[in-house]
Amino acid sequence: MSYIRQTGRPSAFLAEIASYLNDVRQHSLLSRDAEQRLARRARAGDEEAARTLVSANLRFVVKICCGYRRYGLPVEDLVQEGNIGLIHAVAKFEPERGIRLVTYAVWWIRAAIHRHILENWSLVKLGTTQAHRKLFFALARARAEIAKHHPELSRAEEMEAVAERLDVLPHQVEEVEQRLLGDASLDAPAGEGDATLAEQLQSPTPSPEAEVGEEEERALLVSRVRAAVAGLEPRQRYIVEQRLMTEEPLTLVELGQHLGFSRERARQLEGRARSTLTPALQDLQNVLDERLAA
Repeated sequence: MSYIRQTGRPSAFLAEIASYLNDVRQHSLLSRDAEQRLARRARAGDEEAARTLVSANLRFVVKICCGYRRYGLPVEDLVQEGNIGLIHAVAKFEPERGIRLVTYAVWWIRAAIHRHILENWSLVKLGTTQAHRKLFFALARARAEIAKHHPELSRAEEMEAVAERLDVLPHQVEEVEQRLLGDASLDAPAGEGDATLAEQLQSPTPSPEAEVGEEEERALLVSRVRAAVAGLEPRQRYIVEQRLMTEEPLTLVELGQHLGFSRERARQLEGRARSTLTPALQDLQNVLDERLAA
């Protein structure tokens, strides 16, 4: 996948820590019986036994780290995090279960490496949910397998197939895929010239053209309404002003109380005012209806 940062062949990966590999190979592998004896001593508090268990399995950490070379992070950091996972595994290992330490430790080693990659892949926090963490490490493999067996699928169908295989939602697949494309600085150039990506971002506010257009439309509406209202008799003009030309329109009851008559009388005067205004404001009738019906 294009979003995976390659670091070369495994031999190049191992060459970066060749000296370290030579050191860890000086520690002999342990037989099952020797491992069991050391593990029991380590659980009893023998630090030297625990150190021997860790040293004998350091080469396995390097082997596991080879599987993460495509993420482009420093080899030394991956190995260091894997070693921390191995140390935790030795502290938690229960020899009475009858399994080899490396079989148990691989889960701790991978967990430590995964955590390090998620924390350092991007300046923006990644892997904030279980679904995202799963997708981060399994998306490329799942997409490759599906594309191999079903090359006829469209991108949308492929997304759904990946989501079904990994037991996540399609939109989560798309979210993680976009994040795996990598981060881009807002100061980076956008095409030719001196323009930057930040200058290409669309503002959430209305465009200057839209704001000017809305202001002109509002001014025209106010002008047309004021000219039409000026021809009404005083009570009708007051009702229209309080029902149409204010941000907080009065109710018919409130108008009646103010003018000294009933709600019904206020409604009748409003109706006459509307009949008078309709010919002059025919094209603005929808706006009037909305305001007068409030």
